[in-house]
Amino acid sequence: MAVILIVEDDKNTRILTSARLSPYYTVAEAENGEKALDVLDRMHIDLIIADVQMPVLNGYGMVREMREAGMNIPVIMLTAMHAFDDKRTGFASGTDDYMTKPINYEELLWRIKALLRRSNIANEKMIKVGGLTLDSASYTASRGKESIELAKKEFELLYKLLSYPGIIFTKSQLLDEIWGYDTESDEMTIKTHINRIRNKFEDYDEFDIVTIRGLGYKAEVHEC
Repeated sequence: MAVILIVEDDKNTRILTSARLSPYYTVAEAENGEKALDVLDRMHIDLIIADVQMPVLNGYGMVREMREAGMNIPVIMLTAMHAFDDKRTGFASGTDDYMTKPINYEELLWRIKALLRRSNIANEKMIKVGGLTLDSASYTASRGKESIELAKKEFELLYKLLSYPGIIFTKSQLLDEIWGYDTESDEMTIKTHINRIRNKFEDYDEFDIVTIRGLGYKAEVHEC
């Protein structure tokens, strides 16, 4: 089941929207853009529904920070504003779709389904390498009944490399895509996480993470 994040500072609207969507999707909530970014750090989200006018960090600012960090999660912006310039600002910030309040929930469900279909959410959640399965919906790695514990960044790093076997990713690319463009982490962070992944999978024959001296890393997948 896809996970929808509702970002809305009005508690009643947030509760109502959650109630209307929960029969069809798993729902998470946040009261402003800053809280939403915290949620994105903790769990997998398939689509975001966000209000524009919120305290601390508004909808436009939230989407802008997401896109600058390389997050391509679809976003539907909800607003009471009707002006063309407001919609232009929303799309320019990286918004995928736009609805004005009051919310027509039947129409919202149509738009959610269309966006999820276009982003191929159902086909991008899982990678299988030999007997190993990486499931990005639950951030789990498993082989048969055996489960491998991975921190969130370890999982995202491994998922990225195994999604493109044989492709070399520079340390800068990995930092930008996984930690975000404005991260204070450095290339030693990448090395530390790679070493942790190697240690956790040292008895697995499905793949190796290869260091390309002076460049970065790539995953080599083996037939098992």
